[in-house]
Amino acid sequence: MNLPIDDADERRAAMRARALAAREAVPAERRAVWEAAIARHLDDLLGRLRPHVLAFCWPFRAEADLRAWAARWLAGEISRIAVLPVVAAKDAPLVFRRWTPGAALARDRYGIPFPPDGEAIRPDLVLAPLNAFDARGYRLGYGGGYFDRTLAASRLTAVGVGFELGREADVLPQAHDRAMDWLVTEAGAVPAVRG
Repeated sequence: MNLPIDDADERRAAMRARALAAREAVPAERRAVWEAAIARHLDDLLGRLRPHVLAFCWPFRAEADLRAWAARWLAGEISRIAVLPVVAAKDAPLVFRRWTPGAALARDRYGIPFPPDGEAIRPDLVLAPLNAFDARGYRLGYGGGYFDRTLAASRLTAVGVGFELGREADVLPQAHDRAMDWLVTEAGAVPAVRG
């Protein structure tokens, strides 16, 4: 579908806004049930993919809260490492630094906690939040392009994590967008549809 750029940009912005509003309107109790289902699906998927270094995101704007799940995943094997993304520079790929439960964190300009110090660690697998998404694995984040730049710079297994209410038939990806390899929602974990 070849849409004029302005029309595609407007439609993407509308999808993002609709998905965020819908997610933020979900009662905490229902979101907790969905998060528990997502945790079960992540357990199964990561049991198959077996990453050693896992990147996840601090929850923002009613995203799935994976902190307790990540702490349990870490405790499952002493050699496992969890990392959080850090925006080191505008228009650059993300940097990932080690996270442990209870670690001292700084806050970025949006109030999102991140590890302020430590070496950059390359994850094997990254859990990327989904605002809106489609079956091909394309996602709408917040529009900064950080995950796209990160995935383009370093081939990582990318798992989009979100709620079914953000599913769209087509999120109208741009040429620079990178598709997720897997999608995990409360409904299950599925590989992105290629082709």
